[in-house]
Amino acid sequence: MAFSMLQLFLLGALGPRLVDELGISPTVLGLTTTIGFGTAAVLSPVGGRIVDRIGPRRALVVLLMVSAVALALIGAAPGAGLLLAAVALGGVPQALANPATNKAILASVPPARRGSVTGTKQSGVQLGAFVAGLPLAAAAGGIGWRGAVWTAAGAALLTGLWALRTLPADPPPPQTNARASLVPRGFVAWLAVFSLFLGSGIASVNTYLALFGVRELEMGPGTAAALVAVLGVAGIAGRVGWSKAARPGRAEWLPGWLAVGAVGAAALLVAALSARPLAWAAAVAVGVFAVSGNAVSMVLVMQRAAPGRAGQESALVAAGFFAGFAVGPPLFGLFAEAGRYGAGWTVVSAEFAAAGAVALTWAVRDRRGRAGRSS
Repeated sequence: MAFSMLQLFLLGALGPRLVDELGISPTVLGLTTTIGFGTAAVLSPVGGRIVDRIGPRRALVVLLMVSAVALALIGAAPGAGLLLAAVALGGVPQALANPATNKAILASVPPARRGSVTGTKQSGVQLGAFVAGLPLAAAAGGIGWRGAVWTAAGAALLTGLWALRTLPADPPPPQTNARASLVPRGFVAWLAVFSLFLGSGIASVNTYLALFGVRELEMGPGTAAALVAVLGVAGIAGRVGWSKAARPGRAEWLPGWLAVGAVGAAALLVAALSARPLAWAAAVAVGVFAVSGNAVSMVLVMQRAAPGRAGQESALVAAGFFAGFAVGPPLFGLFAEAGRYGAGWTVVSAEFAAAGAVALTWAVRDRRGRAGRSS
């Protein structure tokens, strides 16, 4: 999970260096996120079907190998063209990550432990944020940003070889002639729309937080990258804790309330323009609330997925999340280009509020539906 989205966090943490050394604009920096997650959103429904067919072991090996290639190409990019192509390739592992890891958990973890284990594996994404924001950003100061990205590529390659040798063999593919729908329905559709708005806000924070620190809060590049690392550590704690708490009956309400908390986190970023230390509190709050919402939605999918459909239904929810990642940064980039970060963070707050409204509406409808079935 860390490698599946590491490129996002590297582009955010190293954003100030890329803007200066490659001569790209903040808008183009946001476009990298759009290309990568647009690709992931388009491929996710098909990726879920592929994982259901080939099994989680093969899917995870492909994920890691493609991640290695994409990171190597990012490190070699002389300008915006190859950079955007490499980021598009990085959408493939993003599309495979949730369905592959969710199916692996369903196959090997007892039901009572699946919530906590899912939170732990979802925290791998935030581990990627921490690694990008501290050790790799620090390495970029000595070996350059290209050397830091190539180091990540080498680590992905070694992990892929480890997975190939270590993970248990996949079961035979299911014998079925039924074609899974590529359109989300029922609770999956609600979670996909929730994830769309949530992802829009999270992606804007991930992509522009370091640049905001440098340009508006007068931080050095290393200190600004540490903001991303703090967000990553908070996200790890939040995803593990909230996923463990997401038991049936409570899990349905958590996405909405976490999104409400994320609205406050975005408000702290606006306030940081006047009180700079609040940026650190905002980074923690984004991790604890916004980032954790995605992990809880995956717990819900695993609790409610139809037999044999966990990969496909995970992918459809992930597609909404990735679509949000594709939409959010370009919109925020318009504000960043004009130096209007306060307005940009206000839009992020509105995106989180929309996510909360969708999730809480679904929770109310779901409770009424269950009450009607039991009466």
